[in-house]
Amino acid sequence: MCAAAPTDRKRAKAPRTPMPEQPAGERVANFREVALGYAPDMALAEAARCLRCKKPACVAGCPVGIDIPGFIAALADGDPRRAYAVIRQTNSLPAVCGRVCPQETQCEQVCVLGKKHEPVAIGRLERFVADTFLADDACEELTGAPACPAGLEDVRVACIGAGPASLTVAGTLAGQGIGVDVYEALHEPGGVLVYGIPEFRLPKAVVGREVAAMRALGVRFFTNWVGGRTVTVPELLERGYRAVFIGVGAGLPTFLNIPGENLIGVFSANEYLTRVNLGRAYAFPDWDTPVYPGRQVVVFGAGNVALDAARTAARLGAERVAIVYRRTENEMPARREEIHHAKEEGIELFCLHAPLAFAGDANGRLVSVRLQKMRLGAPDDSGRCRPLACEGEFCELATDMAVVAVGTRANPLLPRTTPGLATNRWGYVTVDEETGETNIPNVFAGGDIVTGAATVISAMGAGRRAAATIAGRLLA
Repeated sequence: MCAAAPTDRKRAKAPRTPMPEQPAGERVANFREVALGYAPDMALAEAARCLRCKKPACVAGCPVGIDIPGFIAALADGDPRRAYAVIRQTNSLPAVCGRVCPQETQCEQVCVLGKKHEPVAIGRLERFVADTFLADDACEELTGAPACPAGLEDVRVACIGAGPASLTVAGTLAGQGIGVDVYEALHEPGGVLVYGIPEFRLPKAVVGREVAAMRALGVRFFTNWVGGRTVTVPELLERGYRAVFIGVGAGLPTFLNIPGENLIGVFSANEYLTRVNLGRAYAFPDWDTPVYPGRQVVVFGAGNVALDAARTAARLGAERVAIVYRRTENEMPARREEIHHAKEEGIELFCLHAPLAFAGDANGRLVSVRLQKMRLGAPDDSGRCRPLACEGEFCELATDMAVVAVGTRANPLLPRTTPGLATNRWGYVTVDEETGETNIPNVFAGGDIVTGAATVISAMGAGRRAAATIAGRLLA
């Protein structure tokens, strides 16, 4: 006799299943994952909370349109393999998205259950399914199906950049039998997934498994090829590629433009995190690539990148780490979960302060930063309260390392070497929003080089739209 299915009332009253985590005092001394993932009984309990709405708002809240009730239903039925197949219909990197997507502002924000209770932990369930599923072969890893179409050796597509947008294009096209070559400027594929996000939020092995599956299916990765310098769009078209996808991201750092920014000890977040993540400085001395040893660290910015830099510095032995932000904690754009974790780990939030100048010693080394005290004024065009200076109120903060994490811009290198490629006034590539195609036929673009810095899953959504158009043309 089967047990009765839980009623909607019982589902709604059930509390959201908490995520097991490393204790703060323990994890601040290592780079292992903070969130440990659900055990099977936890995942089943959380899956049982889903109301399985006939008109699921959560699907509309997902940039790639995952059939969320469908995969949760399969999971609740005890079939993670089927759940995985459902997710992979629209998502090429579920293990990644289950860890770093801002679900609380996307699918979970519009979960019907969240109107009166806590929403279903969709992201945690996605991670559980992806981590649980053990693919039998590369094809199933990529497509969720046991067989793939035969490869079309004479039909190849090139991707420039190996971040989430390009990986989505490569995975989607490879699953349909189209050959894909990916050209990456750095020595390891993954883009921001490997150089920007710390090991304690997204282990390199998770990204590596996705890349390995694509390689096994025939995707070729060419590393140390700089888009716009050692490989260009016109050259790729001349070589016979039927389409080119530009997914180079927006990795040009923005700085504070204040005195003293060239002192020894001042880094952009891009440089600092790349040295630690891609250079494996976090694994010193096993990897002989140590990073600058900050002791009194100050990070400027309030997004996820700023928090990543601050928490990384703490794990590398800093005695004090502070985040300086000109608004209050309520206006910080970082995920609430990451802010909570950072505070647990001892990161100080130095809100309502803005930097004025760095000061150095006789050897050109950073010793302090002068700060202007701020207050909040009326909301501006963005809807956030405008920060205003408190006249005559300053303070000095001692620091020997500063990390600037106030955003990035489009790198002009590739657009400048692609004759005729249309860009907007900020240097981002302009595309057809429905197809991702640029003004050059069969040249597509997606991700941060089109939108500016955004989320991983937004980039994947752009890659998916471009891949659908490319496949439609090449397989017609």
